[in-house]
Amino acid sequence: MNSTSLPAPGMRQDAAVIGLVGLAHGISHFSQLLLAPLFPWLKEAFGVSYAELGLLMTIFFVVSCAVQALSGFVVDRFGPRPILFGGLGLLAAAAFGFAASTHYAMLALFSVVAGVGNGVFHPVDYTLLNRKVHPSRLGHAFSVHGITGSLGWALAPAMLVPLTLAFSWRVALSCAGVVILAVLALLWMQRAPLALEMAPARKAGAHGSVEGRFDFLGIPAVWMCFAFFLFYAMALSGVQAFAPEAARLLHDVPTQVAAVCLTVYMVCAAGGMVVGGFLASDPARCERIVGAGFGAAALVALLLGFAAVPAAMVPVLFGAMGFGAGIAGPSRDLLVKRSSPDGATGRVYGIVYSGLDIGQAVAPLLFGTLMDLHRPAEVWLGIAVVQAVLVVSAFNVRRARRTVIASVHP
Repeated sequence: MNSTSLPAPGMRQDAAVIGLVGLAHGISHFSQLLLAPLFPWLKEAFGVSYAELGLLMTIFFVVSCAVQALSGFVVDRFGPRPILFGGLGLLAAAAFGFAASTHYAMLALFSVVAGVGNGVFHPVDYTLLNRKVHPSRLGHAFSVHGITGSLGWALAPAMLVPLTLAFSWRVALSCAGVVILAVLALLWMQRAPLALEMAPARKAGAHGSVEGRFDFLGIPAVWMCFAFFLFYAMALSGVQAFAPEAARLLHDVPTQVAAVCLTVYMVCAAGGMVVGGFLASDPARCERIVGAGFGAAALVALLLGFAAVPAAMVPVLFGAMGFGAGIAGPSRDLLVKRSSPDGATGRVYGIVYSGLDIGQAVAPLLFGTLMDLHRPAEVWLGIAVVQAVLVVSAFNVRRARRTVIASVHP
C-alpha cells in the first residue's frame, strides 16, 4: 500500500514528534554559534588571531561533515533515538569544555567534540519525521524543523553576548551547557514519541528500496541533492558572514542598521517557512516552489549588489530575500524525501546534508577573499549566482528521479 493512502494518525502524535525533533534541531543550530559571537573576548583571553579562531569553526564543520555522512548508517542500524541523545550529550560536554578551556588546544579539542555531536542531527531528525509523521503533514513538519533551526541561530548571540557582558564568557558558555542539558532531560522524559523500530532495507523494487547498505550511493538523485545542499550552504554562509557588511559598504548603511539586517533576514525566513509548509502540501510542485523562492532571492541579491538602493530599503530587501529562501525550505527537504529509497533514510540524509557542512566550510574563504579585495558588489553577485544554481539543481533532482523511475518501470 502506498504510504500516502494510509489513514492519518492523530494530530497529537504527529505534533509531539514534530515539536521534539524541532527542539533538538534548534539546539543543533544554537551549538553551531557557541564560539563565533564570543570571538572578541576569546581573542583577548587566549592571545590568538581571528584566523586561528576561524580555524575552530572550520574544525567544527569538517568533523560534523564526516560524522554526518557516517551517522546515517548508524541511525539506520540502531534507530535515531539513542543517537540523538548521544549527540546532545556531546554538545553539552563541548559547551562545558569550552567554558573550562585554558589553552587554544583545548578549544580545538572541544570543537572536535562539538562537531561529532552536531553531525548526528540531520540523519536523526529526518528519519524520525519521514517515518513517524504522516505524509499529509510532512510539509508542515519540515517547516517547523527549519523555523526552529533559524531560532537556534538567533538565540545563541542573543543569549551569549549579554551574559558575557554581565558576567564573563566562561559563565555564558556554562549557561549554554545548562540549556543543552535541560533540552536533553526534556527529550528523555518525553522519549516515547521518539521510539522507532528500524526495519532492514528491502531488495530494490517498484518503490525504489535498496538491497545493500551502499546501493543508495548509485542513485543519481542522491548526489544531485548533495550538490543542491552544498550550494544552499554556500548562499546561506555568504549571507550570514558577509552580506550585511557588503551592503553597508555599497549603500552607506549606518552600522546600527546593518547590524539588524541578518536578524531581519532570519525572522522573515522563518515566516517564509510557515507559508512554505502549506505550499509543500502537494509534493508534486516542490521543484517549482524551490525555483520560485530562490529565483526571487537571487533577484533581490542582484538589486542589493548593483542597484542604487536607499539605505532605509536595505533591511527590507534582506527581509524579502529571507522570505523567498524560507518559502523554498520545506519543499527543499521534500526533494530529498522523494529521492530516498525505503530503508535508507538515515544514510541518504547523512550523505546529502554533509553538503551543508562542506558549503559552510568553503564559502567563507571565497566570499572573505572578495571582501579582502574590496569587492562587495561581487559578494552579492556570488550569492545571486549560487541561488540561481539552486533553481537549476532542483529541476535536475527531479529529472534524475524520473530517470530512475523510468528504469524501474520500462
